[in-house]
Amino acid sequence: MSPTWKILSVFVMLICNYYFSFAQIEKKPIILTRADTLRGTDGPFRQLWDVLHYEITVEPDYATKTIEGKSTMKFYDNGARLMQIDLQKPMILDSVKDGETSYKFRREQNVYWLEYRDNNPDIMFKIKPGIRSLTFYFHGKPTEAVRPPWDGGWIWKKDKNGNPWMTVACQGLGASVWYPCKDIQSDKPDSGAILHIIAPDSLVAIGNGRLTKKQPAASGKTMHTWEVKNPINNYNIVPYIGKYVNFSEKYAGLEGSLDMNYWVLDYNLEKAKTHFTDAPKMMKAFEHWFGPYPFYEDGYKLVESPHLGMEHQSAVAYGNKYQNGYLGKDLSGTGWGNKWDFIIVHESGHEWFANNITTKDIADMWVHEGFTSYSETLFTECEF
Repeated sequence: MSPTWKILSVFVMLICNYYFSFAQIEKKPIILTRADTLRGTDGPFRQLWDVLHYEITVEPDYATKTIEGKSTMKFYDNGARLMQIDLQKPMILDSVKDGETSYKFRREQNVYWLEYRDNNPDIMFKIKPGIRSLTFYFHGKPTEAVRPPWDGGWIWKKDKNGNPWMTVACQGLGASVWYPCKDIQSDKPDSGAILHIIAPDSLVAIGNGRLTKKQPAASGKTMHTWEVKNPINNYNIVPYIGKYVNFSEKYAGLEGSLDMNYWVLDYNLEKAKTHFTDAPKMMKAFEHWFGPYPFYEDGYKLVESPHLGMEHQSAVAYGNKYQNGYLGKDLSGTGWGNKWDFIIVHESGHEWFANNITTKDIADMWVHEGFTSYSETLFTECEF
């Protein structure tokens, strides 16, 4: 056999070995469904309109694990006709209005097709692009999280004193698991969001950004209004409802005084005051390496959560049980990982990589996680 044929034979053999090895690992072929395409693709009915702002009102009912509310979406309209509005089953879209005008829509799996305007060429010719808004009224029993934050949805728990403790973790699954939206990572609301949370008077409701108003709602309930000024990923807009108390500090940062707030369950207050000292150390290290904290207008918060953690923008979920490492474990195996709280450092690192710098496609989550994993090493070197 000639040398050329020997080389070709080896090449073919390697290709065959790779193919059969891969075939054994991937026994079941991945089948792309219509639902997958609608969820993940920036299709034609997500185009011609750009989300500018969300204003969401939500009222959860702990006893029935249901929610109801409305979402007003402001957007730049560049001639949209049929609009893809994402809202996952079993949530239900009740109506869509713009002032006194109501719009028709129909459901396809986890999508509602909104007939925003007629497809008449004469009408289309006269359309002037501009800012418009729609209000979506919704209700239902949202998917309940099984293993948050990885298998997400709404979280309905009780604290150790039996008080209701509620929140959401929906990265990957999508914000449309609980409210109507344009559920694609490439279209953040440019002007941020407002979140109105209606909760029992005995509990405290927390959202992204800053608390702007508290006012009575229905009998025995209060509406807490939180506003975030900066662009924000859909899945980062989140309510927390529980028996919370607050303490805070001012951090002298690269862009001036930064408000750092800590919301914890009432019986963990003293423990948190001692343990959360990693937060300003984290801020010092990351501002040095990555530049100013991206959301000075909205402040920085750690909010105790019934799940391990999540990078909710300006309201980072904390559930590491006041331990160093990852639930007390050193994932690095070096001994250094138990010298600081993994969730405070890692999830806060995402404020720079995921929340400020965001990939257009969720398939590129490695960018968010890769740089944030690197931030853990930088923090360790800075601190120790």
